[in-house]
Amino acid sequence: MAEEKYDHVKRSRKEIISNNFLGGLAWGIGVTIGLAIFLAILAFIASRVDTVPLVGNYISDILNYLLQNGAQYIQK
Repeated sequence: MAEEKYDHVKRSRKEIISNNFLGGLAWGIGVTIGLAIFLAILAFIASRVDTVPLVGNYISDILNYLLQNGAQYIQK
């Protein structure tokens, strides 16, 4: 009886590889689509909220710091 179940489960390498490939491909496509939807929703919310000046000021501070202090890190 156990042999019958084993023969039923046993699959060829080609079938296992193709199933795993298709599963991985579907997973990758799903993650990509899900992330795109998530980022689109996040961008939509960010466009509706007035946080751009806060983010812009933060990035401006970082750029100013790098321009003033970054020259010492550049090797010539």
